[in-house]
Amino acid sequence: THDSWQAAIAACGPGVPYHHIGTVIEQVVSPLGYTVVKQFCGHGIGSVFHAPPNVLHYRNRIDCGPMLPGHTFTIEPMVNEGTDAILEWEDGWTIATADGKRSAQYEHTLLVTENGVEELTARTANSQPRWWDVE
Repeated sequence: THDSWQAAIAACGPGVPYHHIGTVIEQVVSPLGYTVVKQFCGHGIGSVFHAPPNVLHYRNRIDCGPMLPGHTFTIEPMVNEGTDAILEWEDGWTIATADGKRSAQYEHTLLVTENGVEELTARTANSQPRWWDVE
């Protein structure tokens, strides 16, 4: 999940079609036998929190237009070990994989700049270390 998410961020920039994000994510996870949940997507950030475009994390050709300087959006893929099917619990919030296998999700909010993207929610020098960064 982390590697596909980072690859998708690296592929972003002015003029890149939004649908390219899903292609990049699937190019990383599919050869490893993982799947991407299709029921959830990233989204634009504007005057409302969940704004267009819907940023799909799987290969698609839905034309949401190109990324342009000033666009702000999220990339937040949910990648599963098994099936991409999910179950919603009765609490109306919790999601589980239909086959009970593990899943992981990362998210960043990005701002398209003239030269690429800025990770608005990037880690800082004061961020808690990730478990794999600790010796």
